[in-house]
Formats: sequence, structure tokens, C-alpha cells
Amino acid sequence: MAQKKVALACNECGSRNYTIAKKPDRSTRLEVKKYCKYCEKHTIHRETM
Repeated sequence: MAQKKVALACNECGSRNYTIAKKPDRSTRLEVKKYCKYCEKHTIHRETM
């Protein structure tokens, strides 16, 4: 079974900076604190569809 790729978007500016492989058994959106090169700081990035 192939994994689906989803993007992680910054909560502050909305830019999609990262992509991850989504596991099929996860039902909630992933939230990770990552560096945003547009905001130039670490912010929460949320999984987008």
C-alpha cells in the first residue's frame, strides 16, 4: 500500500514548507513545531489536505 503525501503549513503565514508521508491509521491532524523560513522563527505547522 502506498503512503499518501501531505503538506505541513505554517499557522502564522500559511506557507506550505514541508511534506510528509501520511500513515493511513492516523485520524487527527499532525501538529509539529518547525522552522518557517518566511516568518524566520519556529512556529506550529499543521497537516493540510
